[in-house]
Amino acid sequence: MTSTRSRLRLGSCPDSWGVWFADDPAQTPWHRFLDELAEAGYRWLELGPYGYLPTDPARLREEVERRGLRVSGQAVFGGLHNPDKWDQDLADARGVAELVVAMGGTHVVLLPDDVGPDAPELDPDQWRTLMEANSRLGRILKEEYGLQAVFHPHADSLVGTQAQIERFLQDTDPAWVDLCMDTGHIAYYDGDNVELIQLYPDRIGYLHIKQVDPQVLKQVREEHLGFGEAVRRGVMVEPPLGVPEVEPVLEALDRHVDGELFMIGEQDLYPCDPDVPLPIARRTYQYLRELGVGSDAE
Repeated sequence: MTSTRSRLRLGSCPDSWGVWFADDPAQTPWHRFLDELAEAGYRWLELGPYGYLPTDPARLREEVERRGLRVSGQAVFGGLHNPDKWDQDLADARGVAELVVAMGGTHVVLLPDDVGPDAPELDPDQWRTLMEANSRLGRILKEEYGLQAVFHPHADSLVGTQAQIERFLQDTDPAWVDLCMDTGHIAYYDGDNVELIQLYPDRIGYLHIKQVDPQVLKQVREEHLGFGEAVRRGVMVEPPLGVPEVEPVLEALDRHVDGELFMIGEQDLYPCDPDVPLPIARRTYQYLRELGVGSDAE
């Protein structure tokens, strides 16, 4: 199989600039984020929390294009395990979808709600509700907007461990929802990213590449910390300083996954000094490019 590395579309997102919310004065201002994203070398952009960047398509398009950027997609949170929240979750997803389409993007990343470090195991009916809701939302996004839904397993959520991820992939409709493989969140629960690629190559629809610091993760477990505090402690680190190793993940993609994929370099940094992100982004971009990720033509 031909190497996919030159066909990995390398991008980044507001998360790597310490942005978790649409409006928080502690965060990097959006115009600085866009300037520095382009300065670091990236040409692809995942939009981040809805409302952080301008939501008027004409204005956002002008800001993005004059910096030589293009949009891959955008994430949306949703409590799809709770049928009482379906209408609100769907409305939020539609708002994101409309902006992604207007910007020429192709993906919506489905993020599960944070339920804390003591996330419960769902009973069979609750699990079925979650699976059916993800498939249903993915179908709406594809049929009505032409977008691909990709589910993002997440720390402190109802789908985070490798066993939960595999069960999710087995119980959702592959016609409507794929996996956003976040290497750091999978490693957060000692999951095996390479094995997931080997087992489910046709479901790898999008990538968030990041690493965790094993020593900080040890503290997180010993002190039973939530993910927000784990990030403040520095649990997420730039490659190649943590785990999983990037090269084996790329080798697995080379062997098992064909076609173009977005690889979004992402490091959770909330909160952070606004002068911290750019040097990290530059180093991460250069590191991934040295491994053959991306293309000079982008």
